Amino acid sequence: MDFKTMNLHSGARTFSVTSPVDGSTYATRSYADGAAIEAAIARARAALPAWRRTSLAERLAILLRFGEEMKARAAPLAEAVAWQIGRPLWQADETPRLALIGELLAGAAPDTLADMPFPSDENIRRYAKPMAGGLHLSICAWNYPTAMLGYLVTSPLAAGNVVIFKHSPQTPLIAELAEEAFRAAGGPEGVFQSLHLDHPDAERLIASGAFNAVNFIGSVNGGRRVHAAAAGTFTQVHLELGGKDPTYVRSDADLEAAVPLIAEGTYSNAGQSCCSVERIYVDRSIHDRFVEALVAETAKWTIGHPIGEKPMVGPVVRAVAADAIRGLTESAVRAGARRLMPQDGAVKAASLGTAYVAPEVLTGVDHNMQIMRDELFGPVACVQAVGGDDEAIRLMNDSDYGLSASIWTRDVERGVALLDEVEAGTVYLNRCDHADLYLPWGGIKNSGLGRTNGRAGLIEATAAKAYHVRSVIA
Repeated sequence: MDFKTMNLHSGARTFSVTSPVDGSTYATRSYADGAAIEAAIARARAALPAWRRTSLAERLAILLRFGEEMKARAAPLAEAVAWQIGRPLWQADETPRLALIGELLAGAAPDTLADMPFPSDENIRRYAKPMAGGLHLSICAWNYPTAMLGYLVTSPLAAGNVVIFKHSPQTPLIAELAEEAFRAAGGPEGVFQSLHLDHPDAERLIASGAFNAVNFIGSVNGGRRVHAAAAGTFTQVHLELGGKDPTYVRSDADLEAAVPLIAEGTYSNAGQSCCSVERIYVDRSIHDRFVEALVAETAKWTIGHPIGEKPMVGPVVRAVAADAIRGLTESAVRAGARRLMPQDGAVKAASLGTAYVAPEVLTGVDHNMQIMRDELFGPVACVQAVGGDDEAIRLMNDSDYGLSASIWTRDVERGVALLDEVEAGTVYLNRCDHADLYLPWGGIKNSGLGRTNGRAGLIEATAAKAYHVRSVIA
């Protein structure tokens, strides 16, 4: 591979992380140049044969230690999360979830990666081995910057692949701490490396066919660019993209139990989750009671400085993102939506800085409004009244996205039957905004390609190699 023929950048180029907390420059780093990229890929390819031959037990032991080393770095990781993306510090430790992903993979891997027997004859044994694909490029979003390493790093490494890891330029410190933790866990050189890559260089690398697989978590537009860059290379592409996730509250729902959970699903991480609840459909017969309860619950979601205070919500990731959220909200209000929260929160948000958006409840929304069609990624609950199950399902499916969806009802049998009609990769009954680590995770439509977690993630990080072993030639 010659980086010059791919027109990769040469020379030093820096980028800065602007903290949404106060607008300050939190960190400055350098993008890798072509020579550094070429060297990293050479190290990864050199490390691959030995890592693939390393016993599964040893690979898993290293990855379990990696989880523990990350937990040992919980404090600096949480501080980096808080300053880089604005999540309140007391909510910013994702290392237990990362470690749990590794533990669940360790439990699933021996059976998932074992030889698979097929019908055999007296002199012919047939079986298949799940074989590691090779060199993976894993590209991570900023919104859960530590936990998502479980899908993008731990899983492909457990399967015997090697990984070059690119984090978002908003969260580069997480990548550096992760690479340090992997080395401390006894990870061999070249098996897991982090690189600060700009978008053009990443796309040129993908287009070159340098990788066997690309794993991407991020925006729909970013996923399209990755998919387009890989066109014609036969590189395996796994995409977890955005969402516009709906929830439906039936007339028989337990509102006392449902409303706090729906509020959490809407406002946690300031609404910056691919599976945040962004569309709330409520049976007309209970609409007013639901809205009254949601407004009361939303008042508990305080906004504040994520380091100096202990708020429920801090700033969103960038001032430009806050402007977009405010713009969509104001556009909906001009089109007839009603803003229900007192302005105390908005006043406090404005006093804290331009990246702060206070939790809000909108009613009177409909699908003619952009706020009900485009991914919002912000702490705004949009409530639409519906006439019953048929209208709710039609509206839930009236979206370009299909990551997750939820229904709230006391009638479990009817609820599950309705979930069968919902177009989404994950569906919940009486729960929302939850990536269940025991289940496959991924979306349909514009929400992505492929699945992660446990067996599903390990299977997609490998390919079945078929063996036809004839012991005697007649």
